[in-house]
Amino acid sequence: MALVGPFISILTIVGKDMKVTTSSKDKVLFTPGPLTTSFTVKQAMLTDLGSRDISFIEIVRQIRQKLLAIGSCSSDVYTAVPMQGSGTFGIEAVVSSTIPSDGRLLVIANGAYGERIAKIANVLNINCHVLRGPEEKTPDLGEINKVLETNLGFTHVAVVHCETTTGIINPIQEIGEIANDFNCKFFVDAMSSFGAVPMDLYDHHIDYLVSSSNKCLEGVPGFSFVIAKIDALEKTQRYARSLSLDLFSQWQGLERNGQFRFTPPTHALVSFHQALTELEVEGGVARRAMRYRQNHEILVEGMKDIGFELYLQPTNRSYIITSFVSPDHLNFDFCGFYQHLSNRGYLIYPGKVSNHDCFRIGSIGYIFESDIHALLSAIQDTLIEMQVDLSGI
Repeated sequence: MALVGPFISILTIVGKDMKVTTSSKDKVLFTPGPLTTSFTVKQAMLTDLGSRDISFIEIVRQIRQKLLAIGSCSSDVYTAVPMQGSGTFGIEAVVSSTIPSDGRLLVIANGAYGERIAKIANVLNINCHVLRGPEEKTPDLGEINKVLETNLGFTHVAVVHCETTTGIINPIQEIGEIANDFNCKFFVDAMSSFGAVPMDLYDHHIDYLVSSSNKCLEGVPGFSFVIAKIDALEKTQRYARSLSLDLFSQWQGLERNGQFRFTPPTHALVSFHQALTELEVEGGVARRAMRYRQNHEILVEGMKDIGFELYLQPTNRSYIITSFVSPDHLNFDFCGFYQHLSNRGYLIYPGKVSNHDCFRIGSIGYIFESDIHALLSAIQDTLIEMQVDLSGI
C-alpha cells in the first residue's frame, strides 16, 4: 500500500516496515512565509523528543539565548519567550497580556498587518486608536508626535516593521524615540524582518518585539516568539485576558523549569535550533541580509526588464518582499499566471494592496541568486504561454 503526499514523498508500507522516498522536487517558495528551508532544517524534524526531556529543555534554553543575540539584546535587560502558534498568536499574546485594563493603545497602520493589531485590540475591548496612513508611504512622524501630544492617556504604541502588504519598511527607530518621549511602551511586529534586518532593540526603545519561526530565520511553522524587556514584562502579572496566551505566565514557567505550560511544538523547535545554527554559519544577520538584498536586486532588475512596474518607490522598499503592479493586458490573469508558475515549481503570492491590483514576490528563505534567475526565466516562459507581451505597455 502506498500513500502519496503532494509533491514531496511516498510512504510505502511493507509488513511492519515503512520507507520514505522522494517522489518529486519541493516547490520553491517566493512568499513572505512559510519559506523554503534547507534540507538539514527539514531533516532535524525527524527527531522525537519529549517536552520534559533534559535535551529538549537545553535546546529551548539555547534558542532563547540565540534570539537575544540576534536582537543585540543583553540577557540582563531582555528575555525571549517562545509561544505556541503562528505569528498572530504572538501578536495577540502581547496585546492581550501587556496592556492594563485602563491602558490605551496607539496602532500606527499603513497596511493589513497594522490593521490586524487593531482588530485584535478591538476584539479584546482594549481602548485603541488607529493612526492610518497611505499603504505606499511610511508613517508621518510629525503626525505620530501630534497624536501623542494632543491625546493624553496613551500607554502603548504598536507598529509593523516590514509591512508585507506592500513590502514597505517602517522607521521603527524614529517611532521608538517618539514613543519613549511620551513614556509609552513600544511594541514592534517584526514578523518579516527579524533575522534579516539588523536592529538593536534597546537602542530602538523596543519593549516587545514579535516574530516567528518560519520567516527570515528560516525555520518551519509552529511557534512565534516575543522578545520582551524584563522590567516591562515583570509589571504585567494578571493583565492577561487569555489563559493560553498569557505572556507573563509563559515566561515564568520557562524561567522556573525551562518547560512550556502546555504541549510545545517539539519538532519545530528542534528544527529551529538547527536553523539558528545555520544562520551563524552563514555569518549572522548581516550576511543573510546581504544575500536577501542581492536576491531582491536581481529580482527587481529582472522584472523591470520583462516589463513589470513596481508598486513602491525605492526609498520605501524593503528587500524582504516586493509588490508588482499587475499589467493592464487583456490576456493577463493572476490566477492563471500563478498556476503556470506553480506547475513549474515556483510559488509567488497574491497582492494585498487595497487600491491597486498587485502581486508579491519574496526574496527571503533558503533561496539564492540562481533561484531568482530560474524564477525570472519561468515568468518569461509563462508570459509567452499566456500571450502577454509587456514590451509595449
